[in-house]
Amino acid sequence: MQSQFVGICICFLFLSMNLMGQSFPDTAFLQPVSVKYTFVDDTQADRGDRLLVDRDNNVYVLKENGLYILLAGKLVKNRQYRPLQHKIPVDVAVQSPTKELYYLYNDRFLSNTHAGKPYGKFGSGQFSKMAVNNSGAVLLAGDHGFQLVKEESSTTGRESDAIEEVKAYEEDFYIKTRFGINRYQDGRFEPVITDSKITAWAFDKDLLYVANESGFYVVDRANGRTISPLQNKLPVLPAVSMAVHQGVVWMGSDHGVFSTTDGNNFRYYASKRWLWEDVVYDVTHDSDGNAYVLTSSGVSKIDFKPMTLADKAAYFLDETRKRHLRYGLIGEVHFKKPGDVTTMEMVDTDNDGLWTSFYLGSEVFRYATTGESQARSNAMESFEAFERLLSINELEGFPSRTFERAGYKVSDPDRWRDSPEEGWEWKGHTSSDEFVAYIWVAGIMHQYLDLNPQEHQRVANFIDAIMMHIIRNDYYLVDVDEKPTLWGRWNPTYINSYPKSVVDRKLGSTTITAGLQLAHALTGKDIYTTERERLFEEHGYLENIKIPVAHIQSTPNVFYKGHNMGEGGWNHSDDEMAFLTYWILYHFAPNSELKTIYADVISDHWAIEKPERNALWSVIAYGTSGDIDVESVKWHLQEYPLDQIRWTMKNSHRKDLEFLESNFREQSTKTLISPAERHAIRHNSNPFDLDGGRNGMTQLAGDEYLLPYWMGRYLQVIVPESSE
Repeated sequence: MQSQFVGICICFLFLSMNLMGQSFPDTAFLQPVSVKYTFVDDTQADRGDRLLVDRDNNVYVLKENGLYILLAGKLVKNRQYRPLQHKIPVDVAVQSPTKELYYLYNDRFLSNTHAGKPYGKFGSGQFSKMAVNNSGAVLLAGDHGFQLVKEESSTTGRESDAIEEVKAYEEDFYIKTRFGINRYQDGRFEPVITDSKITAWAFDKDLLYVANESGFYVVDRANGRTISPLQNKLPVLPAVSMAVHQGVVWMGSDHGVFSTTDGNNFRYYASKRWLWEDVVYDVTHDSDGNAYVLTSSGVSKIDFKPMTLADKAAYFLDETRKRHLRYGLIGEVHFKKPGDVTTMEMVDTDNDGLWTSFYLGSEVFRYATTGESQARSNAMESFEAFERLLSINELEGFPSRTFERAGYKVSDPDRWRDSPEEGWEWKGHTSSDEFVAYIWVAGIMHQYLDLNPQEHQRVANFIDAIMMHIIRNDYYLVDVDEKPTLWGRWNPTYINSYPKSVVDRKLGSTTITAGLQLAHALTGKDIYTTERERLFEEHGYLENIKIPVAHIQSTPNVFYKGHNMGEGGWNHSDDEMAFLTYWILYHFAPNSELKTIYADVISDHWAIEKPERNALWSVIAYGTSGDIDVESVKWHLQEYPLDQIRWTMKNSHRKDLEFLESNFREQSTKTLISPAERHAIRHNSNPFDLDGGRNGMTQLAGDEYLLPYWMGRYLQVIVPESSE
């Protein structure tokens, strides 16, 4: 009996450990956010200007025309101390490690710390560089001469090589010449590093970090002994500025800034998502580890804010509700000026229904997880817009792509028609992308939204109308011109015209099968089962669904209406359609045998998608086939940037990436880079696309974060801290 009890306990323990392995706690992480500051007088920074942060995290920029300080979000002339208002420093320095601010003028140095006592005079124009050590000793340097000023004494000297830079770290002083870095000891500067190619250097504890034209390396700051050899696989070469804080090394370049903690893995910050400009003049940090980057237009702060995934979801929901809903549909936000949200306007797109399905779906799963009535209300609000896609045109069961008040259409003007409703227009040419959105939202609303009988009938009528239109028209979506739309085609002749190596055969069979299964579940009409079985038995649609994804490959000479269907690389829109469909295909399977087949199909597709680390594909797979990459779900959602403006971003120039040969899947690098480092994309785009964007003229809503987050919450992959 005792052994039986122990066995049961072990079994429960194993089950518990397995469940824990498929989830993670939503603990706070550091979310990088860019905050940009400009000079209030519209001045521009130049190469050679200095950037400093003092002990109180005041930010200063030293320019030829004066010292600027960051106040109330603007870089303004520093007028805090009236006696210094009209004086322009030659140099400024922060004491190491206290970070008290010291000023160097043409004929004196001073500080306002220690009641203003630090002070010293010298011959006019003698010194142009300054450093201050922990004891308050001041090193002054000119081109060759230097003076070390202590409280009770002063030492002068001269270097044969020109002194290019001076620094202090704790008690030590260092200079850089064209031959390397020297340390002051016993009355003279002795070589620590001999390197004529140094471009930047910084200290942290006992270490000296050195960047040169070929990379960067680390030495013991006392004796120059190598700690870490030259690392030349930096994102950009050379680094022209450097700062180190608690082991995090920041380097600025002519193409952005980057950081590393181990010298092998880098975080890259470039483009207007992060910086005013990519050409960096200086970089530093504050006491909290936030980075400040000086470029021509001002200072960009990379601010690391503690945040949970729940916090991020709340942020994106607020953004979506305030700026991205157009008649209940997700509208595309356009700007009149790059990145200027005050100039925003919402416009129609070719796939309003599909983009809206991510937002609507997220609210369905938010309601299923939390029971919040507002989430349910939001979902029903957008579903009303879906219903209007049918009612706004005169065609029975034909869903419009989108609609707009007359005279304000934007996308594809030739595809719009006047609505029977006065003052409105609707867009035709509807595709399978939109069809997938319809079955996806209807299916999950039926599953999770606690529909009352009237609401259930609305959802059933919506799907019934669309599916009967397709069946009546021989498995085509037929537009107002009485012709099938270009991509609304599920007819067996069309589907089976493609070889098994072209994805349209598999995908079309999958989407229409899911639609038929869902329609039967919602309406109970036998025609949907009869039609599904006919497509399976007479036209091989089930066998098409079972085609292994690995069989999809480049296939020459497959054309459809001028489109090359077999070549040109992997179509990531097909992945998007497939995975949304998989949820409906699996959950509305009419029997366990088909459900098992579908699970294998989903597992097969998910396996080939793993390198893309897509959180949505993972949680959909987990909720169907049981497959999941938990670490990638966490990584994708945490790395997802708050800034969804579609800035143009580049990564193809980076030296730290391992590039792959050209391939059908269009995987450009061995390892996927962070979403924070690439241009903002939807789920239908290639995450391995290194360069791209829209020059900051449009913005995504963040709904494509919300859906995997709330599905992850519902499936208990993401566990709130309060629920651990």
